[in-house]
Amino acid sequence: MKTKLIYITALALIVGGSVFAEPKISERQNAELTVYNQNFALVKETRTMDLDKGINYVSVLDVAGTINPSTVALKSLSDPNSLSVREQNYQYALINPSSILSKSIGQKVVIRRTLGNRLVETEGTLLSSGIFYNEYADLPQSNVVIQTDSGVIVNPIGEIEVVELPKGLISKPTLEWKLESSKAGTNKAEISYIANKMTWIADYVAIIDANDENVNLTGWVTLTNNSGTTYENAALNLMAGDVNVVRNEAGAGYPAMDSYALKAAVAEPQFQEKSFFEYHLYTLDGKTTVKDKESKQISLLTADKVPAKKVYIYDGRSNWWGSWRYRRGYRSGESYDISQNTKVNIQMEIKNTKENNLGLALPKGTIRVYKQEESGNQHFVGEDTIDHTPKDETIRLYLGDAFDIVGEHKRTSFKQISNHVTEESFEISLRNHKDTEATITVVEHQFGDWKVTQSSHKHEKKDASTLEFSVPVPKDAETKVTYTVRTEW
Repeated sequence: MKTKLIYITALALIVGGSVFAEPKISERQNAELTVYNQNFALVKETRTMDLDKGINYVSVLDVAGTINPSTVALKSLSDPNSLSVREQNYQYALINPSSILSKSIGQKVVIRRTLGNRLVETEGTLLSSGIFYNEYADLPQSNVVIQTDSGVIVNPIGEIEVVELPKGLISKPTLEWKLESSKAGTNKAEISYIANKMTWIADYVAIIDANDENVNLTGWVTLTNNSGTTYENAALNLMAGDVNVVRNEAGAGYPAMDSYALKAAVAEPQFQEKSFFEYHLYTLDGKTTVKDKESKQISLLTADKVPAKKVYIYDGRSNWWGSWRYRRGYRSGESYDISQNTKVNIQMEIKNTKENNLGLALPKGTIRVYKQEESGNQHFVGEDTIDHTPKDETIRLYLGDAFDIVGEHKRTSFKQISNHVTEESFEISLRNHKDTEATITVVEHQFGDWKVTQSSHKHEKKDASTLEFSVPVPKDAETKVTYTVRTEW
């Protein structure tokens, strides 16, 4: 069955229902946006109002359709003591097929349909309406019932004509004020509000040199505006940090970013960064136009020849650890060792310090990493996300798994010393099929009160449940790490 579409022809496009008679229209002079990476923005607008002495009705038509009405504020900049807000309204019943039909129930309508080769007009009374989207077809579907002299028509295909546009519908979201002014004249005012569905994300491109020793890092901001209005020539601030807000709805998903590897060499940063409260604020040099239904990319930062270190990590019991670590009441047992992971992870470590040509407050985002050949060609080698990272912290990026290095983990013995003491021995095999030596960090996990009683290699206890071995493995060779651990509880 084909999807049914509804087309509406309105004979009288007269908007009614406003509580204000002949409102004055306030035009935006300029705007400032502070956009948070949590899908909302603080909007500040400067507007000029020509007011009479006494009561005035003012409408603002070009505001965001995603306003949080409880955050709207208006204040006079030219003479704060002369202006008082008596009433404030946010009108958001917009004109669309669904709203027109829903407000026309019980009214006479005309249906125009094509039956065979004939155009047929039928008059009737609208009994039920509704338009919803088919998530599979991504098309509107109707839920319309019309009573005619000959019977009931359900979900007609064609045009539905209403006699007049229902009252209370408007073409744009509108803020309306009832103001009292102590004197006549021009008043410059600031309007502020929080609008949802405006957000930004940071994306980075890191290009590794031919020797895997340095990276060129470029940062981009993607600003997405789905708020329902355009802000011309606006001042732009971006707030980075985990700001606590009370929300009743989930934020919109972030758009996918394209690769900017080719732009990295020519991009120049355009933001000034500073600490603000316990967050970081990035202010754009100059102004920009932020259009509705637009994603805009702006250069955030560039840093060349940043020292980086490639690290191989083998965590043979990662699956086992993830399965058991959150189970309460665990006790060592012979059947508990399930070690099936053979993959050796590739990580890149970058220290965010001034000495490394960084030392910046890096907003959370995705870092896409490219490897440069000696010929100069670049190839994508992996990506990872980072959280908000202050200066002097280390960034660790998981890029993928090594092709030519294989790990194997097994338990070679298990002894139950007493009811509360066990002793286990493990063997970790590391096979390097590369044509160069590779140093592999072996990560091991333990529970309870444990102690290594024997080890083939030097190890380091990282925390209460983790120990690590740093193991050099020659090219085309295999190295085995063995150790015994005693556990008490």
